Amino acid sequence: QLQASGGGLVQSGGSLRLSCAASQRTNSGAPMGWFRQAPEKEREFVAAIDTFTSRTYYADSVKGRFTVSRDSAKNAWYLQMNSLKPADTAVYYCATRSARIITSYISRAEVYDYWGQGTLVTVSS
Repeated sequence: QLQASGGGLVQSGGSLRLSCAASQRTNSGAPMGWFRQAPEKEREFVAAIDTFTSRTYYADSVKGRFTVSRDSAKNAWYLQMNSLKPADTAVYYCATRSARIITSYISRAEVYDYWGQGTLVTVSS
């Protein structure tokens, strides 16, 4: 079970840090991802960390502003969001899966098995 937290209301240019806590130890090598869904839009990839290689991946729209990280001892991962824009307004979901995934699939929502409940981020202009 995944629990996402840290969302809220912030002004444009502000920062938020999202957290995702897993109730059980995540599988070694499994990706830890963040997705978001804005009103009337499809869910989209935001960022992910490949825990096997420790490499991180980002959507072009958030590169240079968002940073994904993890704390393996706490079974948790995070999304530091800086320079937020109104276009970042969405419900943010954390996700993981039961096994490793090849890099080219890491941004695909359909490969993730476990999802958090989502946390709302609202960025005002």
